[in-house]
Amino acid sequence: MKYNYLLNLTKSLKQSALAIAALVTLFSPNLSNAFPIFAQQAYENPREATGRIVCANCHLAQKPVEIEVPQGVLPDTVFGAEVQIPYDLSVKQVTGDGTRGSLNVGAVLILPEGFTLAPKDRLSEELKEETKGLTISPYSATKPNILVIGPIPGDKHQKIVFPILAPNPAENKNVHFIKYPIYVGANRGRGQVNPTGTKTNNTVYTSPAEGQLVKVEKLSAGGYNLSIKSKRGDILSVSIPAGPDLLVKEGQALLADQTLTVDPNVGGFGQTETEIVLQSPARVKGMIAFFFTIILAQILLVLKKKQFEKVQLAEMNF
Repeated sequence: MKYNYLLNLTKSLKQSALAIAALVTLFSPNLSNAFPIFAQQAYENPREATGRIVCANCHLAQKPVEIEVPQGVLPDTVFGAEVQIPYDLSVKQVTGDGTRGSLNVGAVLILPEGFTLAPKDRLSEELKEETKGLTISPYSATKPNILVIGPIPGDKHQKIVFPILAPNPAENKNVHFIKYPIYVGANRGRGQVNPTGTKTNNTVYTSPAEGQLVKVEKLSAGGYNLSIKSKRGDILSVSIPAGPDLLVKEGQALLADQTLTVDPNVGGFGQTETEIVLQSPARVKGMIAFFFTIILAQILLVLKKKQFEKVQLAEMNF
C-alpha cells in the first residue's frame, strides 16, 4: 500500500514538472529552445534501452553529428572530447513567438562510468580557450558521467569541446583498463514535439479529417484558427500557432492528413558513438620495453650475421 502511494506520488511530481516546463515554454518564448531541460526532467537516463537518445522524441528530423576523442588515455588525466554539429549558417528557425531567428545548438555526452567533467583547475591553456564561455553541467546528481550543454548560439558553436577527467582504477574499483563506448547526441534548432505530446510551432500541421475548410480566422497574436467541416457534418477546429505559413485557403476541400502548413523546421537531431581505451601505465611501459627488446634483438642479429659472414670469407681466402 505504501509502495503504491509512493509510486503515484512520484508520477504526480513528474507530471507536475512537465506541466510547469510547458507553461514556462508557453509564456517565455526565449526559453522554448531549452534543451536539455525537458530531457533532464522527464528521463532519469537520456539513453533508452534501444540505444536511442531521448532527444530524438522531440527533435524528429535527422541530422549528422561527429565526435573525436583520443584513441586511449591514461588514468587521472584530462582530455578533450570534440563534438561537431554542422548546419547551414544561412538558414533561420521559427522561434517561440513565431519570428525568425538563428539556430541554437545543444548536446548530451554519455561517458563511461567514472569519467566526469574535468575541474577548471586541471584544464590546460588550450582547453581553457576552447571551453571559454561554455556552461557544461552533469545531467543529474546521480549521473555525473553524462554531460549536457545548451542552448547556445549555433553560429558560434558548431564545434563544442567537453573537458573530460579520466578515472583512476586504483581509486575506483568499478573502473578497469579496457575499451569503453562513448555516446553523443546533438541538436540544432528547436523540436517539433513538446514533452507533453503537443506540437510546437516548428512543425507541419495536417487536417484531422476529410472535409471542407469553411473558415480561416487569423489571430491578433499570430497564428490561425481553422474550422473544418467533416463529411459527417461535424465542425472540427484546428489551432495553428504563430510561425508556420498556411498552404490552404478558405472553402478548399481537404483530405484526411492533408498538409495545412509549410514545414518550418530547418534543424534536427543526430547521434553517434565512438570508443576510448583507458590505458594502464604499466602496460604502456611494458609495451615500450617489449618493442625496445625486439629492436635490440634485431640489431644484434644483424651484427652477428655480418660477423659470421666476415669469418666465413676469411676461411675461404685461407
